[in-house]
Amino acid sequence: MATLTRLYSGLFITRSLSSLTEEEHQARGRPALRRVLGPWMLIALGLGNMVGAGIFATVGTGIHDYAGPGILISFLICAVASAFAGLCYAEFASMVPVAGSAYTYTYATVGEFVAWLIGWNLILEYGMSAAPVASTFSQNIQIVLNQLGIHVPHWASAAYNPSAHTYFDVLAALIVILFSLLVAAGVRESAGTNTILVIIKMGVLAFFVVIALPHFHPQHFHPFLPYGWHRPAAHHTYVGVIPGAFYAFFAFIGFDAVTVAAEEAKKPQRDVPIGVLGSLAIGTLFYSAVAAALIGLQPADQINSNTPLPTALAANHLGQFAWTAILGALLGTSSVILTAIFGQSRIFMVMARDGLLPKGVAAISPRFRTPARMTVIMGLIIAVLAGYFNLDTLLSFVNTGTLSAFLLVCLGVLILRRTHPDHVRPFRTPWVPLVPILGALMSAFLMVYGTDMAIWIRFTVWMIVGLAIYFLYGYRHSEERKAILASAAQPATGRT
Repeated sequence: MATLTRLYSGLFITRSLSSLTEEEHQARGRPALRRVLGPWMLIALGLGNMVGAGIFATVGTGIHDYAGPGILISFLICAVASAFAGLCYAEFASMVPVAGSAYTYTYATVGEFVAWLIGWNLILEYGMSAAPVASTFSQNIQIVLNQLGIHVPHWASAAYNPSAHTYFDVLAALIVILFSLLVAAGVRESAGTNTILVIIKMGVLAFFVVIALPHFHPQHFHPFLPYGWHRPAAHHTYVGVIPGAFYAFFAFIGFDAVTVAAEEAKKPQRDVPIGVLGSLAIGTLFYSAVAAALIGLQPADQINSNTPLPTALAANHLGQFAWTAILGALLGTSSVILTAIFGQSRIFMVMARDGLLPKGVAAISPRFRTPARMTVIMGLIIAVLAGYFNLDTLLSFVNTGTLSAFLLVCLGVLILRRTHPDHVRPFRTPWVPLVPILGALMSAFLMVYGTDMAIWIRFTVWMIVGLAIYFLYGYRHSEERKAILASAAQPATGRT
């Protein structure tokens, strides 16, 4: 019995799928999340977090600094890798219709220790990504304010950079706090606002493509691969199609935010897979169209890394339409911030509910029916990050964490097909084991060949901090571990 207890109370204990599915029923008698989200709101939620700074800002850097016109191949690589992962996410979400995304799915397959690592990395995807995106919002809103004769004090206009005499981006911090309060107020209110933002910004992107087409120059696509597929550049970095795919992957982060809202979906088994695959398909279509129109409008080596769309319009005597690109950037970054905060609060809520974080984090407000306390706390932390850090500082860091989550979700599908072959799957990943294997391999490939040693060092430090928190708190307070130990102590009344 002692050996059995040590085995099941170790690092790789798993939660049963039945306990996950029944979790919401166990919450009766205390406040619960509202099931108000249909398939279109879920697609909008995915697009809200996916279509933002990635297309309005990072596409410029991807073209100018990494891959040239070859960025279209980089986008294709990202889309294929994301599609494989998305199909695996969809199967999990239909089997386990609760909040938590990859963290919850990994807990049910690989075990608690790996699930913690995934949950810790999801902080990069959600919370950390919101902070630098807020700086993009700030820079665009300052353009508008300057035209109105309103100027933010220089020291408060950008992230910490003493050489430029800037110390804190006040507007970036304020917008994060504002959206944190909105998310805390209720999911219907935040999801409805996000849907409106998504409709407008997708219209802006379509408008850009339409006005760019008459000025399309095919010769801008030659040479198509100016930096090749993968080659070293300055300061131990790499350029080419593969590093471009890793950099551009930031634009694809977000479609999996749909799975975080599983407990708030009306029909999660049907609607969540639709939300995941629908947002990914629509987002990829718009990315490809905008990137092609941008390159056709302006040569790759002349595209502005920071404000690619309005600069390209101005260069072609279409400056009168530049305001549409600025509007799109404002709306795009707004929806990313909103959905990132939404996802982060739900991830922390589920981890706390499992005992890996303090229970107070998981408390749902009786008034707002949301984890309001955690949302506001996280909003304040993200606001500080938004004020001090810019997009490029954390972008590759965020990508590494997200790809690691994708990798384990793909492996999780393979594991569950063997350990729970008869479990009901309202949505089944097609062509198993090919799809999950390719998804895992592509995620690992981008992590290894798309980045450099400096990013891996930062990622290692981040993981060390996460491990310290787990072993100092999470391991000892795990609800699943405590239940298994109690069951072992009282076999007659223990769980089976």
